[in-house]
Amino acid sequence: MTETAVPISRPVTAGIVTALVGFTSSFAVVLTGLSAVGASSAQAASGLLALCLTMGIACVALAWRYRMPITAAWSTPGAALLAATGAVEGGWPAAVGAFLVVAALIVLAGLWPGFGRLIARIPASIAQAMLAGVLLPLCLAPITGIAENPWGVLPVVLTWLVFARFAPRWAVPLAFVAAAVVVAIDLFRTGAHMDPTLLLPRLEFTAPTFTVGALVGIALPLFIVTMASQNVPGVAIMRSYGYEVPWRPAMFVTGVGTAVGATAGGHTINLAAISAALAAAPEADPNPARRWIAGVSTGVSYLVLGGFSAAFAALVLLAPAAVIPAVAGLALFAAFGSAVYQAVAEPAERMPAVVTFLIAASGLSLGGISAAFWALIAGLVVRAVLTLRR
Repeated sequence: MTETAVPISRPVTAGIVTALVGFTSSFAVVLTGLSAVGASSAQAASGLLALCLTMGIACVALAWRYRMPITAAWSTPGAALLAATGAVEGGWPAAVGAFLVVAALIVLAGLWPGFGRLIARIPASIAQAMLAGVLLPLCLAPITGIAENPWGVLPVVLTWLVFARFAPRWAVPLAFVAAAVVVAIDLFRTGAHMDPTLLLPRLEFTAPTFTVGALVGIALPLFIVTMASQNVPGVAIMRSYGYEVPWRPAMFVTGVGTAVGATAGGHTINLAAISAALAAAPEADPNPARRWIAGVSTGVSYLVLGGFSAAFAALVLLAPAAVIPAVAGLALFAAFGSAVYQAVAEPAERMPAVVTFLIAASGLSLGGISAAFWALIAGLVVRAVLTLRR
């Protein structure tokens, strides 16, 4: 079949798959993170909806304007950071204020090259070690969950394992399907009923407040994790397929999108990294000039998925103990492995990375500021001292 004979349904389907894989692989992480920093179940569901809407619009706008398969995503590592951080001074309104600060920093990184270069000077080993430490407690959830609720968690883990061998792309989405079956069986067994109003998607807005603990403990680490684990790799992955992402417009669109969704509970949107390959690879369309259709299709699919955000949130709310944390942990295995590898890849960087990792994983909170910030500071100090000694 020649390139011109490839039906338009191919890139459209690639975009649908990109959105489905991205959504089902990590929405549980997003809900866990938002709940951890103080969101109610309704506010967390609102945040999921806001993210779907802003991601969808960002995908359509960037792909259509630049005729590239540029896709946006929520910050999964950022959601994991929120889950590890927990409640901060000022509660949920302070977390919303931190999301708005992150939005401003993303826009600033795009408009002011000097600021972008300053962020780039943070060693990748330190940033990735911080991320790995944040992810560790969440990645332990499938293991501890087996002990807590073996009949609920084991089917999820075994489903993930089987498909990780035969269809890796679908391993986490199908693990979620297994979790949904577990929830359905539990509801049938207990005779519980779902309130139909929980299935209606709606936005709940929160007036932001600004506290030092939230700005330093959430905004700064969330911005660094998003840039280091999403935006920069996202540009590199697109470049590997022959696309040069326009940096300033991409940061402006995702930064403004983050600001628009923040008061409704959306923590951060950014350039897609891992899922970007699904829309940008030759499998989406042999003709690189037509793959932008996959980007638009991804955005439209996210808008449709937003209509089901409340139903997904309700499923999480009704799940038996340990089941959803297990799915979230499985979704983060790949990110954890990648972060650990990048943290210790250079022998000269290992000791600062180890210090950063251990402090981030400890959950230490001093002065109302989360462990992620102290891990970053400690890693940079240790690295400076060891470099000075040499």
